[in-house]
Amino acid sequence: MTAEGFLEGRRLQMARGVLLQCIMGGYPPARFYGSDDGDLALVPDPAHIHPLPWSKQPRAFAICDADELTGESSRLSTRGQLKAVIARYAARGLAPVVATELEFFVFAPNTDPTQPFQPPVGLDGRREDGQSAFSVSSNNGLRPFFGEVYECMAALGLPRDTFMHEMGVSQFEINLLHGDPLLLADQTFLFKHLLKEVALKHGLTVVCMAKPLAHTPGSSMHIHQSVVEIGSGRNVFSDEAGQPTAMFRHFIGGQQAGMADFTALFAPNVNSYQRLCHPYASPNNACWSHDNRAAGLRIPASSPVARRVENRLPGADANPYLAIAASLAAGLHGIEHELEPSEAIQGEFVVPDNLSLPCTLHAALERLKRSQLAKELFGKEFIEGYIASKTMELTSFFDEITPWERRVLAAQA
Repeated sequence: MTAEGFLEGRRLQMARGVLLQCIMGGYPPARFYGSDDGDLALVPDPAHIHPLPWSKQPRAFAICDADELTGESSRLSTRGQLKAVIARYAARGLAPVVATELEFFVFAPNTDPTQPFQPPVGLDGRREDGQSAFSVSSNNGLRPFFGEVYECMAALGLPRDTFMHEMGVSQFEINLLHGDPLLLADQTFLFKHLLKEVALKHGLTVVCMAKPLAHTPGSSMHIHQSVVEIGSGRNVFSDEAGQPTAMFRHFIGGQQAGMADFTALFAPNVNSYQRLCHPYASPNNACWSHDNRAAGLRIPASSPVARRVENRLPGADANPYLAIAASLAAGLHGIEHELEPSEAIQGEFVVPDNLSLPCTLHAALERLKRSQLAKELFGKEFIEGYIASKTMELTSFFDEITPWERRVLAAQA
């Protein structure tokens, strides 16, 4: 939209079905978004109108709510779903607090998708070989790129906690500062957009796939969660003596009750399960533990005021609005129904059958399809539409034969 039109308050409308557009560009049948496929209004959030610092031509980026023309939030909008979850907490005098940890890879341009990604050639003239994890000098070869990333984050008001090189080849992680869940979802979404745009300026490719390289750790989007009282700001996961509360247990119990049903919301793509089926620090279970990274739900070592639950299931490819909404909705379900968690696990452990999770997109969608909890928390329209869109993507994947199949199976008798 032109700046003049935007400043005049001209309404931007969009077909309702666009919210269910699959990643290949197609749409499920119209019955999933209203047979008329009428319009939605895109309503800009005044707090999120950002001039784009990386653009030579003056441009601005506005994060919008997708609202029905009658004024209420569309049930197909993932941002609207997150706002509804936050409102349910507020009705109980509570406010969730979250932080996200986003991992991503920086690669050289990949013009042939049949070939593996490669690290870029750095200023030292060499490609990284995987020996730079957690090194203070690990991104020197990419300093111009990261320098502009930092500048753009500051210009957009994106506060960062820590930035580090992760375990993978040319893999990095940012920890965003904890705060309001909607704000953190907006910041995570905007940061991913920023990364890709700045990378293109520097002749690079940023990839937020869950598992872009074989034999290499995947990329996660861990979600740290706590809950405070509105007004006092007291963390309800700790009592006055600094001990865990019943509400803390119930929150974990709700997370465990929802993780298998919601796996397709945390791991939305075929590639997501490449990460989860090779669980190197990427646990595909609903176990919980004190500071054990093999558990899907980890309680990081912290002071009582910072007691929180880390959901380690979501990948970097997850929709931040939907992943945060699903995780918080599960926790609130546990609080409302006073669900008790399993026993905490420590050290090496075997995952009990009742705490294992779907390990393929097909299995995750089938589990979501059967979930009454998902329909209760997010509405039948959203869940059925989401499944329809993701089923199209899965079908498209199965329409292709992979190099592995040709290499390994063609010679079989």
